[in-house]
Amino acid sequence: MNADTDRLSRWLLGSMELDTAVLHVGQYCGHWRASTAGRELGSFHLVLGGQCYLHLDGAEPIALGPRDGVFLLRDLPHFLSPHRDPLQAVAAQPMLPMCAPVPGEAAALACGFFQFRTPLSSLIIDSFPPYLLLRGAAPAFSAAASLFELILQEPGDDPEQPSPLIARLVELLFFYLIRHVAQGEQMAAGLLPLLHRPEFSPLLERMLAAPGDDWSIENMASAACMSRASFCKHFASVSGHTPAQFLLLLRMKLAARRLHDGASVERAAEMVGYRSHAAFTRAFKRVTGEQPGAYRRLRQLPN
Repeated sequence: MNADTDRLSRWLLGSMELDTAVLHVGQYCGHWRASTAGRELGSFHLVLGGQCYLHLDGAEPIALGPRDGVFLLRDLPHFLSPHRDPLQAVAAQPMLPMCAPVPGEAAALACGFFQFRTPLSSLIIDSFPPYLLLRGAAPAFSAAASLFELILQEPGDDPEQPSPLIARLVELLFFYLIRHVAQGEQMAAGLLPLLHRPEFSPLLERMLAAPGDDWSIENMASAACMSRASFCKHFASVSGHTPAQFLLLLRMKLAARRLHDGASVERAAEMVGYRSHAAFTRAFKRVTGEQPGAYRRLRQLPN
């Protein structure tokens, strides 16, 4: 990834907005089974100590050890247990506090959910596999050890009432992981793969710099030095969206950022190429589900 592409990648990842909730932090011992499936949300499991296995439908069990983690970007059927054989897993057992002495071996876990607040966040995350593994022993993730240590330093006397700071540390860990994955090129269709294609990354940079310009399909194709038909075919294949859909999502994300920073609705609309307040309002609500004025009032940064 060249310097310009890396800069764009950082900008896009930095534009993601994540809400994280930690369900519980504690330890299991004996026979147990734990899962966060069925909530229609992304979820995570971090192994703070001990060993366990991740069981996914149709896949071999995945061994997890200290400072390993899994981030399930989709709501996948799954469960964790201390057994490689899924048939040995039993119903969920109560989680014990981190500070409680336990007989025999135990697995200490932090588990919870996350969701993305903006359409562009979802568009970016669609580029990734259904789940991401973090291996604490891998040299590429050596810096993550400090985040695990900070999580372990938080009080752990009630598994159901974990420290709110842990959610923020999990978010840092998540972004650390996806930045690493985004630097590779083996991703599914979505926004980030466009950055790895030399015919599309200059176009994306120009669209980000001047979203209000006349980005007709013809002009996008010309900027990519491709015919209209070839551009539409290859752009949709790489991104998973038509050029018009992509342009709408990108413009509304940039407008939302301006509203968040205090710009007026009229100024945000003009910045992304809308001269009609009504047309901008319709487009913004279609993408975000909110009126731009209401979005601005709820998220505007304090003076």
